[in-house]
Amino acid sequence: MLYIIGLGLADERDVSVKGLEIIRKAERVYLEAYTAVLLVDQKQLESYYGRSVIIADREMVESHSDDILADAHEKDVAFLVVGDPFSATTHTDLALRCRQHEPPIPTRTLPNASILTAVGATGLSLYNFGQTVSMVFFTESWKPSSFYDRVAENAGLGLHTLVLLDIKVKEPDLKAMARGKIIYEPPRFMTVAQCASQMLEVEKEREQGVCGKERLAVGVARLGSEGEKIVAGTLEDLASADLGPPLHSLVLCGRKMHEMEWEYVREFAVDQEKFDRVWKAEYEGK
Repeated sequence: MLYIIGLGLADERDVSVKGLEIIRKAERVYLEAYTAVLLVDQKQLESYYGRSVIIADREMVESHSDDILADAHEKDVAFLVVGDPFSATTHTDLALRCRQHEPPIPTRTLPNASILTAVGATGLSLYNFGQTVSMVFFTESWKPSSFYDRVAENAGLGLHTLVLLDIKVKEPDLKAMARGKIIYEPPRFMTVAQCASQMLEVEKEREQGVCGKERLAVGVARLGSEGEKIVAGTLEDLASADLGPPLHSLVLCGRKMHEMEWEYVREFAVDQEKFDRVWKAEYEGK
């Protein structure tokens, strides 16, 4: 059987008891390491689990999944996912490959905490969230803005938007590849400040008021850990906010933010007076 096991958001101790029992008995254990990362390294995981872990990068999961699934119809294989297994479509694809395998490979999923639910720690109601979007690193020649349309749809309904921020792990250096060399770039993790700045940049082009300077937002970092941080303010405020080490996410607040949500979130504001002024002018009762 292939066990797809959620590890939670922070460290090695967030795995469930059921998940840990399976990990310690499985024939092989893989750790998917590109859609998200834990706040601890491989050695710390292996020490806690009491066994070795095989790092499964993007290339292995997407191009060499047969290696992961080898003999999984006869033996137990554990595939570990940071957060919750089905928060990323990559893992749905892996489960589908198990169904299509000959013979079919039984699968079992063990859920865990995900940023999709942990973001409730901001005080914003999960019932009031719309579509989740992703923000990628802009380059000089590539600044995709398709996220804006979905944020606009959420905004039109007064809903909050969770923005998942880009991470670059084991990304090939394109210039080196052109010279026939395989060199990987250092890991990069987008910050709340970078995300807010990019949203403001796209707003200047679109000019629909979706991601303007006075839009309220909440930045989160390392949710679920002892060092988690939550900061609220306008997008302009967050464009200069420092939330420390990764991983970061951002929530753009919908205009139907309830008074109870406002009362909770304002305690995280970098400038409570400004936060209250904007909420009462643009959000209260909308």
